[in-house]
Amino acid sequence: MLIRAGYDIRFDADMATPLMAMLSVHPSRHKDLRTPHRIATTPEVPAHDYVDAFGNVCTRVTVPVGGLTLSCDFTIEDDGLPDPASPDAVQHPIEALPADVLVYLLGSRYCETDRLSETAWSLFGHVAPGWGRVQAIVDYTHQRIAFGYHHARSTKTAWDAHQEQTGVCRDYAHLAVTLCRCMNIPARYCTGYLGDIGVPPSDSAMDFSGWFDVYLSGVWHTFDARHNHPRIGRILMARGRDATDTALTTAFGPAQLASFQVHTDEVTSLG
Repeated sequence: MLIRAGYDIRFDADMATPLMAMLSVHPSRHKDLRTPHRIATTPEVPAHDYVDAFGNVCTRVTVPVGGLTLSCDFTIEDDGLPDPASPDAVQHPIEALPADVLVYLLGSRYCETDRLSETAWSLFGHVAPGWGRVQAIVDYTHQRIAFGYHHARSTKTAWDAHQEQTGVCRDYAHLAVTLCRCMNIPARYCTGYLGDIGVPPSDSAMDFSGWFDVYLSGVWHTFDARHNHPRIGRILMARGRDATDTALTTAFGPAQLASFQVHTDEVTSLG
């Protein structure tokens, strides 16, 4: 299947402001692109890409006085299959984990393992390790948090979401990631496109989405605590320890978000 995706994001600024954007398709999906993927700037300003420590493509620009619009539109091919399930996937003992996976057991900015460890063990300590334990964590998170865009805030952590019982997709992911790490299951935060493909269309405006991966049986598996249902057409942009590592944009000064539009739709042709 083909998916057309992209965005138009506008920033206003009264002074020249450096900005870092993590808005590119992740390199693992480059082979699936069927049209060029390019971030356009209006007005046109220099833009430079680099790959960060987590393998994500980051774009550096400077928002000029008066503002800047970042735009992108591309078509990508997807297998059209829902997120795969592996009920027999096993949890590794910590001593058997690869060295580069260990970082995903540690607490991070939005994932306070120290504050939720006792809760996690009381809730999931009786559940057999492996896929079933992760699914139990996803079920709990899905039921614990009530979704609403008006509940979003940039400072909300996994602990906050658990206490307030409200949030957006990134809060679901942060809480599930934290609970997994508390149970010694490596978990990493993911962000990208997820359109209403194979599900009833939402009345809300399209947005980027947050989900997470866990490391079981030697590979990473996708889970989504917000929807708690296998979905079709995920397009990964970035992954890391939490939203700190995958922030869509980071402004190094007083640039203000003025408009934000995202599109993700199944299409029948490249035209």
